[in-house]
Amino acid sequence: MAQRNSNLVSRRRPLGRGRPRAVALTAAVLPARVLVLAALLALLSLLAAFQARAVEVQRVVSPGGIEAWLVEDHSNPIIALDLAFRGGAALDPAGKPGLAYMVSTLIDEGAGPLDSQAFQGALDDLSISLRFEAGLDNFSGSLSTLSENRARAFELLRLALTAPRFDEEPVERIRSQILARLSREAEDPNMIASRTLRRLVFQDHPYARPTRGTEASIAAITADDLRGFVRARFARDRLFIGVVGDITPDELKTLLDTTFMPLPAMGEAFEVPEAAIGNAGDLVVIERNIPQSVVSLGQAGIKRDDPDYYAAYVVNYILGGGGFASRLVEEVREKRGLAYSVYSYLSPLDHGALIAGGVATQNARVGQSLELIRQEWQRMAESGPSAAELAAAKKFLTGSFPLRFSSSGRIAGMLVGIQLEDLGIDYLDKRNSHIEAVDLATAQRVAKRLYRPEALTVVVVGAPAGVEPTREAPGDGS
Repeated sequence: MAQRNSNLVSRRRPLGRGRPRAVALTAAVLPARVLVLAALLALLSLLAAFQARAVEVQRVVSPGGIEAWLVEDHSNPIIALDLAFRGGAALDPAGKPGLAYMVSTLIDEGAGPLDSQAFQGALDDLSISLRFEAGLDNFSGSLSTLSENRARAFELLRLALTAPRFDEEPVERIRSQILARLSREAEDPNMIASRTLRRLVFQDHPYARPTRGTEASIAAITADDLRGFVRARFARDRLFIGVVGDITPDELKTLLDTTFMPLPAMGEAFEVPEAAIGNAGDLVVIERNIPQSVVSLGQAGIKRDDPDYYAAYVVNYILGGGGFASRLVEEVREKRGLAYSVYSYLSPLDHGALIAGGVATQNARVGQSLELIRQEWQRMAESGPSAAELAAAKKFLTGSFPLRFSSSGRIAGMLVGIQLEDLGIDYLDKRNSHIEAVDLATAQRVAKRLYRPEALTVVVVGAPAGVEPTREAPGDGS
C-alpha cells in the first residue's frame, strides 16, 4: 500500500514486550548494568528532548513572494531542502499511469544547456544530492549540498524544475529500467498483494492505478507527455518548501527567487474525487507456488485532518503499529510463533483513508493468522485499549518523537509535511501535547468508531490453507 503513514508520524518500534521472564532474569543477575542502561536511556531522552525544543522554525518570504520554512543550523556546512508540489500520481491520465513516476526519474537526466551526462557530472563533482519522488497526492524533491556549493546546487534544481530536456537517450534508458523493475515486481508477492488491495478498495478511483505504471502504459508515455506534465504541474501556487542548515534567512530569500520565480505563478486546475472504499469484507487469493503466503488487508480509515486522528494514531500503535509492543505481534508471533512480522498502519491519503496491515506466514498457518488478526481487530473495537496500554503508548510516542530530528534532510521533510497538512508552524512544539491529550475514554470511543473486522478486505498471495476466497482478483487498474 502507498503511504503507510504521513511523514509526520513515527513508526519506530520499541523493544519487545512479550518476554517478561527474560527481562526479570537479566535484572536479577545484572542489576548494576540495568541501572546504568536505564540512566543512559534517561540521559539520551533528556538530550533528545532538548534537541527538539531547540528546533526553531522561521517563516521566510522572498521579495518575489516565495515562502519557505527554515531551521537555521550553522553547526555543519550543509544545507538540506525539501519541496513538494500538491498533486501527484493520482492525476496521471487514464491509460498512462506511471507518468508522474517517470517524470520523477528523468528531470535530473539533463536540463537547460546540460545533457544527462553533464548534469549528473555537475552533481557528482560537487557532491550534490538531488532526488525526486512521485506520491499519490504530491510530487516531491530533495536537495542536499555543502553550503559553499549552494549557488550551483540551487541553479541545478532550478534547471531540473523549469527546463528538463527529456532527450531521447535518457528517456529510453530510464524507460527500459522501469520496465525491468515492473517485470521483477510482477513476481514479488509483497507488491502483488499491495497493488491488488489498492485495486480492490479503491476500485475505479485514481488511487487504484499503479503509481509506477504498467508495462503497457510506460511504453506508451512520450517525451511530449513528460513535458506536458512539467508545464501543467510545476507552479508556485502549489509549491511547499522546507530548508534546514547553514544558511541565513536573507541568503535563502535570494536563492528562493532565483530558483523558483521562473516557475509559472499558477498551474492547471485539477480535482481528485473522494474515494469510496469498496469490496468490504472480500477475500482474494492469488495462487503462487511459494512456501510462505503474503497477506495485505485493509478497511476504511481516518483522514489526517479528522479531530480523532491523534487518538486513532495512538490506538493503532497499540494494535499493530508498535512493533514488538503491539497486540498483533504478541498474539500472532510471541504467543503462537505463526509469523515473524505482523502489523497495522494508518494510510491517511488526501481523498481516501485506510487502516491497513499485513502478515507473512507459512501457507498452513494463513487461516489461523487471519483469524487472530480479526479477533484482535474485534477486541479493539469492543473494549479499546487498557489504561496501561494507553499510558505506555503515549510515553513511547512522545519520548521517541525527538529522535526524528536525526538529520537535516529528515527535518526539512517534516517542515514540508507540516505545510501540506496545514498543521501550523508551531506543530513541532505542539505535537506531543496532541498525543498526551488522548484520554482513555476518547481512545475507546475512537477504537469503536474505526475498527470493523467484518469490513476487512484481504488479499493473500501464495498457496494458503484455511481461507476461502469470495471473489477473483481485479484487473491491473491501468
